[in-house]
Amino acid sequence: MTATTPRQAAAAGLVIHAEAHWPESVHDHAPPSLPGFIVSSFSPIAAETAARCLSRRPPTEGITTSKTTSKTTSNTAVLIATARGDRESAAHVARTVADAGLLGPLLFFQSVPNAVAGHIAARWHLTGPVVCLADPASALETAALLIEDGDADEVLLVRIEQGTGGHDQAHAVLLGAAAPETTGATP
Repeated sequence: MTATTPRQAAAAGLVIHAEAHWPESVHDHAPPSLPGFIVSSFSPIAAETAARCLSRRPPTEGITTSKTTSKTTSNTAVLIATARGDRESAAHVARTVADAGLLGPLLFFQSVPNAVAGHIAARWHLTGPVVCLADPASALETAALLIEDGDADEVLLVRIEQGTGGHDQAHAVLLGAAAPETTGATP
């Protein structure tokens, strides 16, 4: 599973600055805990894959430091693409409701993938838009539009899908506008 390939990015006028996957190694057998998110691996894996990708960003790429707060911020959009969403949380809610059980407020909070996108934006001080798409095929086009329209300087695109038996996968890419091509002609 991929969020995008270098060839796909180039066709959209974008370039990949950094990327990460889940799993990347044999140590990626259980998702890390993520405060505020329970029951499901969806949000922890999305956040971990995003963190890996952002930590691999080239130095000073898209980053500014506020003179008043000394916080590092980035006009980076967060785009989550998932065809099926958080299947584990949905199944847990369905079972609990069927058993006439009580649901806690955290499950309401994490019932939409935008919750983890907001967490990623807040954690990494990303000031661009937060978008979630159910159609992964349109994610690259949306990323290109966010940059082209000036809504973001770069886009963190995280594609995540939950598999059966813990075979979850995620791929994150940090996308920016490709440098304009020169024709080689001299004026």
